[in-house]
Amino acid sequence: MKPIRVGILGATGTVGQRFISLLEGNPWFEITALAASDRSVGMPYHQACTWRVSADCPVHVREMIVQACEPGLDCELVFSALPAEMAGVIELQMAQAGYAVLSNASSHRLDDDVPLLIPEVNPEHTLLIAQQRQRRGWDKGFIVTNPNCSTTGLVLALKPLYDAFKIRKVMVTTLQALSGAGYPGVPSLDSLDNVVPFIKGEEEKMIIEPRKLLGGLNAPNDAVELADMRISAACNRVATRDGHLETVSVELGQKASVEEAVYALRSFRSAPYRLGCPSAAEPVIVVRDESDRPQTVLDRDSGHGMAVIVGRVRPCSVLDLKFVVLSHNTIRGAAGGAILNAELLIAQGWVK
Repeated sequence: MKPIRVGILGATGTVGQRFISLLEGNPWFEITALAASDRSVGMPYHQACTWRVSADCPVHVREMIVQACEPGLDCELVFSALPAEMAGVIELQMAQAGYAVLSNASSHRLDDDVPLLIPEVNPEHTLLIAQQRQRRGWDKGFIVTNPNCSTTGLVLALKPLYDAFKIRKVMVTTLQALSGAGYPGVPSLDSLDNVVPFIKGEEEKMIIEPRKLLGGLNAPNDAVELADMRISAACNRVATRDGHLETVSVELGQKASVEEAVYALRSFRSAPYRLGCPSAAEPVIVVRDESDRPQTVLDRDSGHGMAVIVGRVRPCSVLDLKFVVLSHNTIRGAAGGAILNAELLIAQGWVK
């Protein structure tokens, strides 16, 4: 297969850099355009950005000239790493111009006709693309979003339990890494020796996004019917670099033992992996039996950062089950998730 030509909006930021790092060597994509804010336009990429993801910026992008975030980029597909306050309008302009837009931003996640996508969870929601094009008068372009970074790990762990037993209630407390705030992120004197018990907008996203992701799509022209569950979220910023740890308690629609729950989690198989998507992990849910796992430093890179790790599955004396979930927020929860979304769209024939 000839690689798809892709561009990156917001290429100089930390998520944009993560896109470049993860796309390096991916056989399905070729980076042909980098775009960023006005202050970077016209500069070679290596001058426009301070590279912070790995030791060296990939050689083939160093001399690329940074362009404006607007139609005219030499590519068929764009990955958006733009901040939400910029992404809304720019992503609409790009989609209207015929680009496939794979967004990491929150601007369009809850639009009725925009898929909010985790390929292992709701691959059928890509059928909304046809409705999106019809409603907005677009012949070729479209927008697909990936969820909030903390939502991603939670929903991947909930999916097997939801399918097997249904879920009525979820209580989740997050311990989220500093990198989730971007760079430079949380000031050192606010983060060292401290836990910040508030992340703006995060709890609201965790309350509604899982219900859309786990909701049913009755027909191609229908909006998603939100899953019938109640979610309470408490989100905290902690002094880890990467990796969001979450403690979760669930009330099931059908009672299940710990053994049955673990079997459901371990039996879950990755649809994008079966389709040959290069970024897909198998298993995508890694269940640990140790009493003290998962741990952020030890487990966040499982499946090259694309797996979620579940541990401490045990009875809950208030609800039914409780467990711990860990996911890599800047890989699985951000750039890697959007890249896997794009791979699914290629496998399904939406991008050619």
